[in-house]
This record gives sequence, structure tokens and C-alpha cells, in this order.
Amino acid sequence: MRNLFLFLFRFRGALVFSLLEIISLYLFITSNSYQRAAFFNSANSYAGMVLARRTQILDYFQLAEMNQQLAAENAALRQQLFPADSTRREADSVALAPARADSLKRVRYQRPATRPDTLLLGQQLVAARDPSYPLIPARVINNMLHNVDNYLTLNVGSADGVVPGKGVVAAGGVVGRVKVVSAHYATVTSLLHSQTRIASKIKRDGTFGTIKWQGDDPTHALLDNVLRETKLVKGDTVLTSSYNSVFPEGIFIGIIDSFVKEPDKNFWTIRVKLGVNFANLTYVYIVTNRNKPERDTLETHTGMLPKGGARP
Repeated sequence: MRNLFLFLFRFRGALVFSLLEIISLYLFITSNSYQRAAFFNSANSYAGMVLARRTQILDYFQLAEMNQQLAAENAALRQQLFPADSTRREADSVALAPARADSLKRVRYQRPATRPDTLLLGQQLVAARDPSYPLIPARVINNMLHNVDNYLTLNVGSADGVVPGKGVVAAGGVVGRVKVVSAHYATVTSLLHSQTRIASKIKRDGTFGTIKWQGDDPTHALLDNVLRETKLVKGDTVLTSSYNSVFPEGIFIGIIDSFVKEPDKNFWTIRVKLGVNFANLTYVYIVTNRNKPERDTLETHTGMLPKGGARP
């Protein structure tokens, strides 16, 4: 202890100078928006490079596990090629008007040269493929689990078309939303974050609610704002709702694991088992909603969305 005091006394000038430099730098960055943005963008870029090198080394020892995850995801994607809902299937033929010489006015069918963009169902044109949500694949190179506010780092950035505010999904469901972007890396606010709110609904009856994380269990979240009059069933599927402009409607979030009625509340307390296993999250997709700026501008002007406000 005596040697420690002697060391501090001997170098007191340098230590005080260093402390004052750190405080001055902190005040300089936090008091100026331009310097704060430049600092965090630079820090995000350098941290991303270090994490990318570390990930390259670790990937070599995790090839078997990655292959299993990719095989499971490919199986899920192939299964989506045969949906039970016939309105989501693509037509292999299109209807043509009856020939003028045909007195019976019979409808003819012809195989199109290319897949049609729309289908005629019930005299209504329905989009065969939704181009509003193109996906950008990304690799998770850093992932936090045990804090109250958790983040992820991805190996894509502005050079790949990523901008803050975009949604992030995985094969298992919703992951989070992009927060900060550099040229080649992006930081994502995880679903496991105290400020994350996701507009959702119960698939069985369409009841709306809000998903938020309670800060304890990384495998479960809370489905809030569901009235006590709602009939719930354990195992019900929870999806993103149409109130989202970040995520497409119908993206899987999880299943209802348990629910209780609190005596002093008008809402259910519902725990949802999340579809994404954040402990081994490897590959994700960044969702681009082309209509989000138009929708936000309209709703801001009509007072539905406050200026500078964040949508669930």
C-alpha cells in the first residue's frame, strides 16, 4: 500500500493531467452533436474491424454448427414454397378473353412467358410477390445478452444499403432495429433492450398488443396492452401487426407461454417464448420498407406520429 501511495505521489502531475484530458474530451464529445456523431461512427467502424477479425477465427471452429443452422433455415424456406393459403401461390397460367369466333364465349388459359406480378382472384388483382420488403443478408459478429440494454454488431453497413431505423429479422423471427451505421458495419438495438417496443398481434383472433423485454430472461418477452376480456390460449402464435412500418406484417415473434390476471390491472400479464435464440444467433436479414418514409411523413402531418418520434 505504501508503494502505491508513493507511485501516485510521484506521478501525480501526469495522472491529474490525464484525468483532466479525459474529462475534457468527454465534455467536448457529449456537448456537440457533430463531434458526438463522428466519434460514435469512428468507434463503431474500428470496433467492427476488430470484431470481424475475431469472428473469422471463431468461424473456423464453428463450421459444423453453422451448417446445421443453414440447413434448418433452408428447410423452412423450402416449406414456404408450398403454403396452405392458396391466395399466396403463384399462377402457372393466366386467363385470356374468349375468342371472337367462339360462340360459346369460353375462357382460354395460356402459360405465361414469365411469372406474373399479380393474380386475378375473386375479380381482384392481388400481388403475387411483395417487393416492399427486400432483404439484406448479414452476419452477426458481436452479440450482447446479459445487460438491460443489449446490442448486436453486423458485418454490413451504408455501403450495402443499410441505414438506421431498418428492421432486422432471422429465420426464427424478429431480432431488432438498426441503430448506428458506418461504411461496413451496423449496430442493432436488440429485441432484448429496455426501450424496444414491437407492435404485434395474436394470430388466432388478431388481438393487438405490444412486445417488450423485461430485462431478465433472454428467451422470453412480455406481451402488453391485451385487455382482460380477451380469451387466451397457451401456445397461441404472436406475430408482427399492421401497425408496424419497420417490419412486414405477419413476421413470427414467439408463442404464448403463460398468462395471469393481475388483481389491480385491466390487462393480462402474458409471457411470450421468443422464436429467436439470441444465444446462438449467427445470420440475420435487414428488412427494407420502401414505403416507410411516405407513411411516416403522412402520419406526422396528421398528428398520428409525433415529429422525431419512434414508431414501434
